[in-house]
Amino acid sequence: MQVILGTLGPWQVVLIIAVVLFMFGGKKIPELMKGLANGIKDFKDIMSGKEEENKDEKNKQ
Repeated sequence: MQVILGTLGPWQVVLIIAVVLFMFGGKKIPELMKGLANGIKDFKDIMSGKEEENKDEKNKQ
């Protein structure tokens, strides 16, 4: 990520943020970020094997 941000100047970052806000609106951004965070969490759980442990615990109950 640092390589990408290293090639972008501060005005380009501001422009990208403005375009994203314009496209999705202020109310939709938190929903998108929450979905992204849940996706990343699920991916990490699957990679660490936690998902299988959770399924096994639910099946025992």
